[in-house]
Amino acid sequence: MFIADIRKEFYEVVANQRVALLVAADIDSLCACKILQALFHCDQVQYTLVPVTGWQDLGTAFLEHKEQFRYFVLINCGANVDLLEMLQPDDDAIFFICDTHRPVDVVNVYNDTQIKLLIKQDDDLGVPSYDDIFRDEDDEEGGDSGNESDEGSEPSGKRRRFDEGAVERRIERQRAKREWEARRREILFDYEQYEYHGTSAAAMFFELAWVLTKDTKDMLWWAIIGLTDQWVHDKITHMKYVTDIATMQRHVSRHNHRNEDEENSLSIDCMRITFEYDLRLTLYQHWSLYESICNSCYTSCNFKLWTLNGQKKLQEFLADMGLPLRQVRQKFNSMDMTVKENLREVIEESSNKYGMKDIRIQTFGVHFGFKNRFLASDMVHATAALLESTEKDESDGDNFIKALDSLSRSNLDRLHSGIDLAKKKLMAIQQTVASCICTNLILSQGPFLYCYLMEGTPDVKLFSKPMSLTLLCKYLLKAFVHSTRNKRCKLLPLIIAAPKDVEKGTVIVLGIPPESETSDKKNFFGRAFEKAAESTSSRTLHDNFDTSIIELKTEDRSKFLDALITLLS
Repeated sequence: MFIADIRKEFYEVVANQRVALLVAADIDSLCACKILQALFHCDQVQYTLVPVTGWQDLGTAFLEHKEQFRYFVLINCGANVDLLEMLQPDDDAIFFICDTHRPVDVVNVYNDTQIKLLIKQDDDLGVPSYDDIFRDEDDEEGGDSGNESDEGSEPSGKRRRFDEGAVERRIERQRAKREWEARRREILFDYEQYEYHGTSAAAMFFELAWVLTKDTKDMLWWAIIGLTDQWVHDKITHMKYVTDIATMQRHVSRHNHRNEDEENSLSIDCMRITFEYDLRLTLYQHWSLYESICNSCYTSCNFKLWTLNGQKKLQEFLADMGLPLRQVRQKFNSMDMTVKENLREVIEESSNKYGMKDIRIQTFGVHFGFKNRFLASDMVHATAALLESTEKDESDGDNFIKALDSLSRSNLDRLHSGIDLAKKKLMAIQQTVASCICTNLILSQGPFLYCYLMEGTPDVKLFSKPMSLTLLCKYLLKAFVHSTRNKRCKLLPLIIAAPKDVEKGTVIVLGIPPESETSDKKNFFGRAFEKAAESTSSRTLHDNFDTSIIELKTEDRSKFLDALITLLS
């Protein structure tokens, strides 16, 4: 059931209870979690935080906590499956689900007692109507049994005539039922065919804080990071991003206006959020401009930096800007002030000549005191690198806590270590893309492109993680579209497979929709993977909250792919 009044029907219900927070492992969830934690601290609500990485984790976490808790808040997990069927909870357990995954399962939508959805109604949900999906079996049966009980007392002649009428009615009813079921299957197929994402969970909880008049600048910053995460990991359309940015901008203006009168607005520990029309160069303020251009998906693909011509083009581009190489190759912080002053304008002007018309993007920046400045995308990359860190053999739980810590402004050391990890990750992605393109590892399989990262590829361990693999996949498809001459291939989606667990002999498989600026970001691979696995009895594990990411036994890879080709042709 959708909740209309988030304050009354959610917050005031859980405010005097003990709550279990089950949080998925992505950046938007972390930000939503931080906002909710801050609200719970304000009102001294007792809660237990449990990070969950997939459906199995969610089931285990629920079993461990179902005795102590009645109220469960699920962040970015649980909306796109029949949750009650999966968890089999007691009748008094209540689930509040704030999830960006679409489509929302119809049983969750129409369950009025135990499932409460904290999901924006104005998102393009398209939920089928109740009567198209559910019908009362009792009514149909009741019609027949009434006739039969009357028939017993009738003389036999009348009874035969009566029977014919009853039989015809029953046949008619069965035909209607078959038609209804066929129509239901069709409606459900259309509704569940594509996976996509709605308004960020962090934005939903920020709205709650605003309604409660407890919103702070920190909460607003977390909501901005949650939205930026959806853009960085390509979950929402450009139109949706721009619309949501405009909403955030109104909140930023309100907060900045509110603080203008306060004396402490210039104190050293103050926090200032600003709307920026900034460059699409990843982490450039914490790196050198040269390395940022080389390792940003947008510029690297436009220049085709994996070719010699691309490298030449980059040198020409730098010359066109009139920036000395010594300046470009040193850390951004150490560049001359005269160069930095109008850097964005200079880069934009030269980019236009090189066909990069949209090098600047609407985003937000934050200043902590006088020294530290971060863009929202810097925060996303740093936190994602900490969340999926493979440096030390630490558990997912430890990484989750570290990533959560890096979002607090009191923990800037952790954030800086995340930025260093993010740089390594971006360089690994750039090198993997270059080697895949140069060695023609991307094959056209008919209805889709396919790339398999062999065991032993450098940094292959990093790509066993879903977010890193998603970034690589997105980058790889963009690079392939820029480098191929085959027009048909430019319109194809991409499936990538990478080793997941060598001991168990499994690979992680991920599919993304075709690359285009106007793409609606709807992904059909979730359903296709399920069907292909079913038809070939491949040993798969559909454990990720995104249905387009699965685990597959290495030996079953070829038959699974053959089934996909047949299915999608």
